[in-house]
Amino acid sequence: MKAWILEKQTNIENRPLKLANVPSPCPANQEIRVKVQACGICRTDIHIAEGDLPLKKSPLILGHEIAGVVEKTGEGVRNFSPGDPVGISWLHRTCGKCKYCLRGKESYCPDFQCTGWDADGGFAEYVTIKEDFALSLKEINMEPVDVAPLMCPGIAGYCALKLTEAERGDKLGLFGFGPTAYYVLKAANNLGIEVYVSTRSSIHKEEARRNGAVWVGNVIEENLPHSLDSAILFPPAGGLVEPALTHVEKGGILVLAPVSMSVIEIKDYSENLWGRDIRTLYNVKKAEAEEFLKIAAQTDMKMGRRIFPIEKLQEAMIQVKKGKIKEPNAVIRISQ
Repeated sequence: MKAWILEKQTNIENRPLKLANVPSPCPANQEIRVKVQACGICRTDIHIAEGDLPLKKSPLILGHEIAGVVEKTGEGVRNFSPGDPVGISWLHRTCGKCKYCLRGKESYCPDFQCTGWDADGGFAEYVTIKEDFALSLKEINMEPVDVAPLMCPGIAGYCALKLTEAERGDKLGLFGFGPTAYYVLKAANNLGIEVYVSTRSSIHKEEARRNGAVWVGNVIEENLPHSLDSAILFPPAGGLVEPALTHVEKGGILVLAPVSMSVIEIKDYSENLWGRDIRTLYNVKKAEAEEFLKIAAQTDMKMGRRIFPIEKLQEAMIQVKKGKIKEPNAVIRISQ
């Protein structure tokens, strides 16, 4: 099969990935082999390629925003058949035995395995995964190139939304508005949660208004009309944490969505933090991924995307890194 492989990490401009013919993976017991139709490009793929995150295996096939169809099943597979549409996310496998897995908190499993990092991912014609961690897409009426981004910014955004504990009628703030925040907004609308968006970008402001935000502005320049029951902070800037907290009512929750962040300093604990919770998004859970896909089946989740053929993957990653793609998502079309 065709696959982009990473053996040594370096700046993506140095083109560390190689397009090669490699053996197609064989599904083991309780595994399915997926024919990849589309795979989105995530900035985490770039971080791994460049060495910001350690290389856990070499060679490695990156990619964790996967949409495809079951092509072959291994022995013992019960829930999928050839031809079924499936998605694969960042969650590739957990141990299923530790205290976190047994409590439904597998995102904290010490043996959490990541697609496209611990295990080969979707920048290839085929990929395998245990059926327990594959996501059924039977109810999703979208093209694979539109489904692929649901597997990372979509699912991650919904997991962040769940951490806020926001309920119908609550006021949720989103600080920053990229693809992940877009999916949070769409899911929150479906759940009857009022969303208030703060962003500096005029393009993002218009996108937020068009997709149902109750209020859109920039809290640095204008006041929110209401205090918030909860909020999600997307930029990886620790200096924004305390300002965001000032807009959250006591008893509220601020979720930090980035995987890394600059230094956080709370200067006025009593006024801005006391009585509020700060939580971090740490990996994703399958049950919440499935909840999100049920919402996606009821809601128009399509957003802008630039489609590239598999041969142009590395060039697409360079463009993503340099911010040259105007669309929110970049997706590789691998097969029909």
